[in-house]
Amino acid sequence: MRTFTLLGLVVVGFVTACSDDPVTAPNPAPDPVPVATVFVATGNIVTKVDEFRNTLGPSNGATAGEQPTGRREIAWDAAATVPFDNRNDFPADFFNTNVTAGAVYTTAGTGLRNDSALFSGINSTYDAEFNFFSPNKIFAPIGSNLLDQLFQVAGQPTPAVVRGFGIVFSDVDTADRTTIQLFAKDGSSLGIYSAPVRSDAAGLSFVGVTFADAIIARVRITLGTGALGATVNDVTAGGTVDLVVLDNVIYGEPRSAF
Repeated sequence: MRTFTLLGLVVVGFVTACSDDPVTAPNPAPDPVPVATVFVATGNIVTKVDEFRNTLGPSNGATAGEQPTGRREIAWDAAATVPFDNRNDFPADFFNTNVTAGAVYTTAGTGLRNDSALFSGINSTYDAEFNFFSPNKIFAPIGSNLLDQLFQVAGQPTPAVVRGFGIVFSDVDTADRTTIQLFAKDGSSLGIYSAPVRSDAAGLSFVGVTFADAIIARVRITLGTGALGATVNDVTAGGTVDLVVLDNVIYGEPRSAF
């Protein structure tokens, strides 16, 4: 009986000693992925584009400074763009300096082009490939099919974030190759969203994404599978790549990222 009691004390002492060991807390759960609302359309895209606009709020045009609500929109057609039409040197910061809309562009290519002739000055076949949503200019990088849009407080160099971004594309022929990838200010991806393949001869497609809060700091725009060029034809004109250009760009009011 005495031996049994001693053994019990030893076991209790062992359990007590183990309970003094530090307890490792579980890893904290990762932050939840923000919920996105996605808008897509092809063919007659007007209704869906208007729905996206209304979700973001009224247009703030080129009003300088951070506005409390609303959206900005680039249609490429303003008179201020005329000196740069049909050239490969469209200023990357035009839409935050010449026109204060809070957008700055970068590309891995050799330039940016705002075009009023459906890019037929680059390749004569293109006037049968592309179309515009708002008359009569469209846009593309030169020497690359990749284009980044960053945001700044309208008319200022202050980095900004927006809560929604949408874009009209012309002549999407290949599924899941014309996309927008959204990034937060820490560089993390907020998702890749595809424009639908065109459904008719007009050739227009739309994709837009909104979040509850302003969290989009940069957008990577991928236009099809290749860049425009004098000897580069679209897949529908006997070529080997899907050539895509863009028209209207619609995004939430840029708000300071600080």
